[in-house]
Amino acid sequence: MSRSEQSHEPTEILVVEAHEWERERLEAQCPHACEIITARERLEDLPDDRIPDALRVLSVFVHSSVTAEQLDRMPGLELITTRSTGFDHIDADACRRRGITICNVPNYGENTVAEHTFGMLLALTRKIHRCYERTTRGDFSIEGLRGEDLYGKTFGALGTGRIARHALRIAGGFGMRRLGYDIAPDENLAQAMGFSYVDFDALLGESDVLSLHVPYNEKTRHIVDADALAKMKPGAILVNTARGGLVDPEALIDALRSGHLGGAALDVLEAETAVAEEAELLSRSYDVDTLRSVVQNTALLRMENVIITPHNAFNSSEALERIIKATVGNVHAYLAGTPENVVAAP
Repeated sequence: MSRSEQSHEPTEILVVEAHEWERERLEAQCPHACEIITARERLEDLPDDRIPDALRVLSVFVHSSVTAEQLDRMPGLELITTRSTGFDHIDADACRRRGITICNVPNYGENTVAEHTFGMLLALTRKIHRCYERTTRGDFSIEGLRGEDLYGKTFGALGTGRIARHALRIAGGFGMRRLGYDIAPDENLAQAMGFSYVDFDALLGESDVLSLHVPYNEKTRHIVDADALAKMKPGAILVNTARGGLVDPEALIDALRSGHLGGAALDVLEAETAVAEEAELLSRSYDVDTLRSVVQNTALLRMENVIITPHNAFNSSEALERIIKATVGNVHAYLAGTPENVVAAP
């Protein structure tokens, strides 16, 4: 029995990084024994007096960093349900020590993120963003806007999980040769979908487009480093809709500036929150590594052969509705004593 079941008081649920539409849907769908409290801010930006004293359930998104220090502000917390698949923004070890369960949303935007992957890829290869900028100025000339076909090129997926499978399917529709690398290859999947597994070096060396679809952890941090980039086919394009920390930004900048890499389409950046929040640069708490990441990301933003979107690959109406439904389901299942989508437990 959870601590919340021992009380007749409504279970307070704090939802941070919440938009108004999310509040309305959560209030409509959550169990009647719950009280929804929403905040637009990230958890770390929320003052203590706006965190309920008896808080039992916290819902966060990827921009909130749930550290041991933040957990100290919520001594009665039982459940964290993140409105994302990844949960590297939550200190799982600290949660286990405090008896806090962590749940995620494992399936909500596989096709959504894959579609964004190709939206960015097409924008880059066909210079759509530059075409748009030019025509908004009334200039309809096409000099300097010549693009490249995807047909006949090789699409490589680093990781062949749910999102990658949709990306590989879409790549097939473009007539691309398809390769995949995974630490646990599924040959039946490859045969059914018509792609081939290769080793990591072969994926790097043969892909005209390398798309990242692996989780971020200690083993995958900077998996695309200077050595990996050097092994990539000259002129290849890197697409990252997974996590910014998968790529060494200094090495990426060097590969782009040298011309070895043809371009990059990035929905995620390392230390992306610090770039978005200018106040981070003015605070006394930033460290040298964060400042270095901000400078590197700013350099990437200014490159003509780089497209950056604001961690927006998940952001479709359908995917967001699935996130709300799964989050409510996580809360309901936990309160019923049968937790679902648990990624870390006491």
